[in-house]
Amino acid sequence: MKRTSTLAAVLGSALAGLLSPLLLQPARAAAPTYVALGDSYSSGTGTRSYISDGTTCQRSTQAYPSLIATARGYALNFRACSGATVADVTNTQLSALTSATSYVSISVGGNDAGFADVLTECAQPWWSSDCDGAINTAQAFINTTLPGRLDTLYASIRSRSPYAKVVVAGYPRIFNGEDCNALTWFSPQEESRLNQTADLLNSRLASAASSAGFSFADPTSPFVGHAVCDSDEWINGLSSPVSESYHPKATGHAGGYTPVISPLLTGAAVTVTARLVADSSASGDEQAALQRTYADADAQIEPETFVAPDLTTPEARRAARRHGIDIDRFIARSQRR
Repeated sequence: MKRTSTLAAVLGSALAGLLSPLLLQPARAAAPTYVALGDSYSSGTGTRSYISDGTTCQRSTQAYPSLIATARGYALNFRACSGATVADVTNTQLSALTSATSYVSISVGGNDAGFADVLTECAQPWWSSDCDGAINTAQAFINTTLPGRLDTLYASIRSRSPYAKVVVAGYPRIFNGEDCNALTWFSPQEESRLNQTADLLNSRLASAASSAGFSFADPTSPFVGHAVCDSDEWINGLSSPVSESYHPKATGHAGGYTPVISPLLTGAAVTVTARLVADSSASGDEQAALQRTYADADAQIEPETFVAPDLTTPEARRAARRHGIDIDRFIARSQRR
């Protein structure tokens, strides 16, 4: 009996010795949750490399949400989707938010204002388009209708995630005053007005963000010198496939968006290195698996895509005749630019 008790005591002591270090170790905390909401400027359209999630959202590991999440060790739910409007974010993306969400970023509003349609109109020759009319319509919408939509959306975000740090991302100026693409015809005046429209949109986004208690990340300054047709452009001009057109490249997310958004979202700037890009890319399969669970919801979002000018249509030829334009000579001359 005594021998049994002694053996039990020895075994108990040995077990305690093995378990004590484990019990003394702190529990590993779950990674903070980061939900990225919004449209193509957050999903990464334009980076030319997308996760295989069974959608047309064009989500990229080279986009700023993935880069920031990887750098900080956040658990990313990458809901941003190309083509998304305020209504799309509300109907298909907000369900990802919970009271436990720690970080939220969002870019939305450009598709509501019909910016792809405006670019499509303005890319045509002056005799075939009403660029000023399209810009005027977009600016009127941004001034009168969009602010109310943003206020409602931002209130919903705060209601679902009351403790989250929320950053609203703006839009860069796309143009530098020249058009170097052979088959678009943006004039310097049109490019100036289009940039002014981006500034107007940013001002309304910033105001709504401030009213909601959110931070606003303005990408205007970082993209100066990196617009379409600059020697070091961070934004695609007319591209193939056309969906890439007039969206930030991978360099735009690395050098433009990430340094502006990361300090506001996380408290410190993220520097994008080759190692970070590789680590972010390695997370692509995991991101894709999560987003496939939302594929039915994402299918409701209609892509908003720039349409390249086509001067071979009967409508274009009629417009040319009305203005006394020899369209074949006009096209040939334009291709030599």
